[in-house]
Amino acid sequence: MSLLLKGDSILIREVWNDNLEEEFARIREIVDDFPYIAMDTEFPGIVLRPVGNFKNSNDYHYQTLKDNVDMLKLIQLGLTFSDEQGNLPTCGTDKVGLTFKKNNENGIDAVRFGELLMSSGIVLNDNVYWVTFHSGYDFGYLLKLLTCQNLPDTQAGFFNLINMYFPTLYDIKHLMKFCNSLHGGLNKLAELLEVERVGISHQAGSDSLLTACTFRKLKENFFSGSLEKYAGVLYGLGVENGQNTQ
Repeated sequence: MSLLLKGDSILIREVWNDNLEEEFARIREIVDDFPYIAMDTEFPGIVLRPVGNFKNSNDYHYQTLKDNVDMLKLIQLGLTFSDEQGNLPTCGTDKVGLTFKKNNENGIDAVRFGELLMSSGIVLNDNVYWVTFHSGYDFGYLLKLLTCQNLPDTQAGFFNLINMYFPTLYDIKHLMKFCNSLHGGLNKLAELLEVERVGISHQAGSDSLLTACTFRKLKENFFSGSLEKYAGVLYGLGVENGQNTQ
């Protein structure tokens, strides 16, 4: 079943400091019924590269991730909630996604956001399923918000936190390795699967909605049964090709 049908009215709700508490209250209300959470972030990018000797490419990629996440701040977080069948929550007649925004005027305080995230029911919850695309950095920034600390020095420490805060996650970029005909980034994959975007590219709310729809289409077309054996892998980090490189 497609997440979006023609005629659906889609509302991507903008969340700022002044409506933060209200939107987190809504999240706490819906998460039990809509436990699939597609997530995307916007962040400043990669501004430095580590130097030195690394055991393998995964270690290098993790050190790059850690150095940049430790130094920089998250710009936007987009979340789209859906249920097992791909239905979205509604607000009146609109189906909704969320974009959390941070700027100097009325942006969200990082510490307060981390507190609300911790008590929201969407982390530390075995019944929630995170859906992402090439999301090492996305989870890195969320861990920084949740712990109020720099990322662990090792990949093993990083994945220990990932497994605790986000017990079940799916990285679509990893799933694509098991679909011979698929390649490219999120926009290319959505195009190949004939998934239409709602909103503007590189806005976290729109990207998270596109991630949710693309995941559903990918699952329908290429996978039958449980995806459990593909869970917990972040593309380019940790476990690749069945080998534990932590």
